Amino acid sequence: MNLLKKISLLTLTFLATSSINADAQVKEPNAHSKEHQNLLASQKPMSADIKIANTLKYLSELNRVEIPDESEVFGNYWESQSVNPYGNAYIPEVKDIDVSDYHAPVPGIMTSDYGWRPRFGRMHKGVDLNLHVGDTVRAAFSGKIRLTKFEQGGYGYYVVIRHDNGMETVYGHLSRFLVKPNQRVKAGEPIALGGNTGRSTGPHLHFETRYMGLAINPNALIDFKNKVTHKDVFTFNKSSVIRGLNAKPAGAKTTASKAKVSKSPKGKAAKKPAKRRK
Repeated sequence: MNLLKKISLLTLTFLATSSINADAQVKEPNAHSKEHQNLLASQKPMSADIKIANTLKYLSELNRVEIPDESEVFGNYWESQSVNPYGNAYIPEVKDIDVSDYHAPVPGIMTSDYGWRPRFGRMHKGVDLNLHVGDTVRAAFSGKIRLTKFEQGGYGYYVVIRHDNGMETVYGHLSRFLVKPNQRVKAGEPIALGGNTGRSTGPHLHFETRYMGLAINPNALIDFKNKVTHKDVFTFNKSSVIRGLNAKPAGAKTTASKAKVSKSPKGKAAKKPAKRRK
């Protein structure tokens, strides 16, 4: 069992036990009328029971997540310069993924959803989140920077992070990088400044969640309105994800995108990006 997982289990078990012991040590005054004693008995506090139930539920979820070793996560398919580095690698049908350390990449609302885009005749493999040029973009989960690149006809300046839980996230249309490849980052740490580079019709963050190269609908694990994950553990289902990626209206045709492409010089960050916003 992963060391971090062991520590988490031991800590939570200790907290649950402490709650039980603390309640057991509460003593009632000796002088109580029978009626008063009966009244107190009928008013049993529920807070301790609720805390214990929540702790046990979290322990149960955490216990079913097999946390991969760092050498497995960051050792395989790391050197590739592609957004999807996995090629024909084996992808499990079902995988439980710990997403409990999620941090919203930007505070802005969703402006464009995951799914088929009839206007452009292509699949939108992430969601677009509102921001201004120069806004700070943060890591959604803890992990290590795999790529910081420029793609004029697509993502513009973009960052790919591989996370400790085995997932990868992609952050597109940036104006400046604040990190470098192989750099360790924690959830919530600044990684870039927002922008309008690449194939973009206005300032926004294009955000993707991927597992083994497959783009998962971010809404399946994240509640963007409340900026939290739906659960601490997300269950990846390969068949379901592939169906989502292949979903498009009957008779829909794939056409070239007509979105405006920025003219940022390839491989070179903007010299004078907008002032950094917090």
